[in-house]
Amino acid sequence: MEKIGFIGLGVMGASMASRLIDAGYELFIYNRTKSKGKALEAKGAHWCDTPRSVAEHADITFTIVGYPRDVEEVYLGKDGLIEGASNGKIFCDMTTTKPSLDMEIAVKLAEKGAEMADAPVSGGDTGARNGTLSIMVGCSAAIFSTLLPLFEKMGKNITHMGPVGSGQHTKMANQIVIAGTMCGVSEALVYGAKAGLDLEKMVNTISKGAAGCWTLDNLAPRVLKGDFEPGFMVDHFIKDMGIALEEAERMELSLPSLALTKQLYLAIKAEGKGKKGTQVLVKALEALAGKEIL
Repeated sequence: MEKIGFIGLGVMGASMASRLIDAGYELFIYNRTKSKGKALEAKGAHWCDTPRSVAEHADITFTIVGYPRDVEEVYLGKDGLIEGASNGKIFCDMTTTKPSLDMEIAVKLAEKGAEMADAPVSGGDTGARNGTLSIMVGCSAAIFSTLLPLFEKMGKNITHMGPVGSGQHTKMANQIVIAGTMCGVSEALVYGAKAGLDLEKMVNTISKGAAGCWTLDNLAPRVLKGDFEPGFMVDHFIKDMGIALEEAERMELSLPSLALTKQLYLAIKAEGKGKKGTQVLVKALEALAGKEIL
């Protein structure tokens, strides 16, 4: 069985890595904050002091970090993965990042005989814990076949989208839909509250019809409980929307709904809520209404 590297042990990564250990894989881990690796070490994972060390020990290395700059540092920085790459090793970036960045990294890894895949995910912290993530994969057909058994430990809906970069472009489409849906769900909650509806009953009712969606099923109940802790952080969503808008501009596309949603989230971030979950958007709409409704 392959030796697996895993870098990035945040809300998503820790659960994803844990599922690989539970499946019997030998894991080599790294995270900037070492304490986040303690639970995995207790389960048998090996701590490495640098990304380079992870690459040297592992046959296949997964990364899921925060921002494009973090991806660049982990792969191409001092003691980065590129320095431990060698012929036959496989690297898979599951961060949501710029398609062009993963494509650039793929070229540099190929110079060392290593292979690259981009495989961003959707499904939040719940999907990561339960192994039900949607995984959008960009790589060669051969590498996809090699990675598929590992993806199946982390997700359910796993799709090979095409060459490197295709996974990231698919994730951008996913985030565009989520942005609009999050606005719609938040507006519905504020509207329902103002109209005096039983919000729990309302959510249950409309989720059974054409409005049914993951956001209604998973995030609306959190809002009703006053739970604004992150399954996916505002800061990271702003990053994703920025990437999508940048790519859209490059393709000479106008995405006005996405641009508006990003501005609402920037207002939330300015209020110090950047570390909260994306469902906190409802608070921005309350502010626009002039008083607390929920």
